[in-house]
Amino acid sequence: MKFRNAVIVDGVRSPFSWGGRGMFEATRLDEVAAKVVRVLMERNPRVKPTMIEDFGVGNAGNTSDLVLLGGISRLAGLPAETTNFFSNRQCGSSMETMQRIAMSIMVGAMDCGISLGAKIFEKSKLQRDMAEDHFNYFSVPIPDEVLDGPPLQPMVQTAQNVVDMYDISREELDAFTVRSHQKLTAAYAAGIYKDEVIPMEVEKPVFNDKKEWVPEEKGEMVLFDRDECIRPGCNMEDLGKMNPVKGIISFCNKPLQITAGNSCPTNSGASAVLVMAEDLAIKMGLTPLARIVGMGVGGVKGQIMGMGPVPATIKAMKHAGITADQIDRVEFNEAFACQVVASLKELKIPEEKINVNGGSLGIGHPLGATGARLVLTVAKELRRSGKRYGLATQCIGAGEGISTIIEAMN
Repeated sequence: MKFRNAVIVDGVRSPFSWGGRGMFEATRLDEVAAKVVRVLMERNPRVKPTMIEDFGVGNAGNTSDLVLLGGISRLAGLPAETTNFFSNRQCGSSMETMQRIAMSIMVGAMDCGISLGAKIFEKSKLQRDMAEDHFNYFSVPIPDEVLDGPPLQPMVQTAQNVVDMYDISREELDAFTVRSHQKLTAAYAAGIYKDEVIPMEVEKPVFNDKKEWVPEEKGEMVLFDRDECIRPGCNMEDLGKMNPVKGIISFCNKPLQITAGNSCPTNSGASAVLVMAEDLAIKMGLTPLARIVGMGVGGVKGQIMGMGPVPATIKAMKHAGITADQIDRVEFNEAFACQVVASLKELKIPEEKINVNGGSLGIGHPLGATGARLVLTVAKELRRSGKRYGLATQCIGAGEGISTIIEAMN
């Protein structure tokens, strides 16, 4: 069988709001998601709604959102003939839907599809599967004390485990966080995200003194066009005053280093990517952003779930036929500063190549929406910079990682 190339034609996303207390609190998830898809289609008028054969919805943990599976595509104006599928690979859900659409295109089963990721944060614990397998990907051994701990732990605890494993200092974590916010602030000031983040008119939620949304009180309609969690004044002094997250421990009796400051916020938002067969895109006179050349998922011990991008990226590089030194730009989900710092050491990718316009510590991490966001962000950055290969990668709760490598079509 001769495989075809799958390309990313375009992608857009909503601004990301605070989860549970932000600008999207009074707005329905399907409305946010459908708006993103409608804008994506409007930006690409040559691609008719009838051409969208499959519509993948990535979400993380909200079983109530299953009812939105077909509703979002209809609200977005896609026809009844467009099929829909749902993916819940936790944080990697929308990157997985994009990969599944790309795979179908590559084998000739379809020509065009949309990957959507959407998440409205809810204050409820997610059910997580246990990850049992561990492969010898790491140069640093996992301390026995960590492995003796429960295999299923809160994600913030697994971040402390990574700190213990790699002896990462609080100063190193906070300094990484400051750089992330500084780059993001500068990128917004330069208008970098104007082509990615679409403005949305939303009802401004009304909160009570306990910071709880009051649905009975109607808020004014406002324009929301900027990620809500950016901290332009983020600095080492303020981060240094923050206490470690309550409830975490060090199984190795080392200092607790994980704070709310060097961890990503909880967020709501939606992202969408339009994927098409390269030969069809060229025939239609389109100018795709990038070609999808490598994909991979990988597993690690649940106790160090933040290291999932390492095996996933190794697999993606093998699939793409490239090495780490060939990767020019990386969008690495900053779930925790520590897992990015540690993973880069293992992959031997210099920090100056990653998240050059800021990362999830400031952009935010609306779980199911992040995977598509990472891919479209790195695709647009490749076009701006004139670079060739980009990597989008993220860890996944319970001990997995997912990675996609793309090649620019400048």
